[in-house]
Amino acid sequence: MKILICLGNPGNKYTMTRHNTGFMFADKLAQDLACNFNLENKFKAEIAKGLYNNEAVWIIKPQTYMNLSGESLRALLNFYKINLKDIFVIYDDISLDLGKIRLRDKGSDGGHNGIKSIIANAGTQEFDRLKIGIGPQPNYMKSEDYVLQNFNHEELQLLKDSLDKAIEAFKYYCENGLTSAQNKFN
Repeated sequence: MKILICLGNPGNKYTMTRHNTGFMFADKLAQDLACNFNLENKFKAEIAKGLYNNEAVWIIKPQTYMNLSGESLRALLNFYKINLKDIFVIYDDISLDLGKIRLRDKGSDGGHNGIKSIIANAGTQEFDRLKIGIGPQPNYMKSEDYVLQNFNHEELQLLKDSLDKAIEAFKYYCENGLTSAQNKFN
């Protein structure tokens, strides 16, 4: 089983913002796996349940806003007694250029408040993750403003290509493991 925690912010005003790249990944993967999201209040999340390579894949979109994303993970861990080895977190990374992705098995929050919440609620920094680049941030702009900005028209094609690559990387990860996926996609 794979539990994908895809980070973003709920609500129409955030739909196309850089900080919602995790939700964009979730929507694209759910469409690819032909599964639909349902709101599950006890987990503070929308959840789509599908299959890939004969393995259950749950795609989670926390509905708590980015800074509290870990609350959904904590509720799932408590209720289902999920092994942290089954958790895979997808999120935007301001330090990676748009169009780049990176797979990791551990690491700090890197200033990302959603990851900070995931780490606090998981009790560890050791979980598999896929970062999707949204940078570079202009020097004149605060990161809080940059991540809540919509992608511009020119960036949308790079974003589409990046999300396609991220879906491919996730599938490869499921079939071949993290180390092999890192060697191919990082």
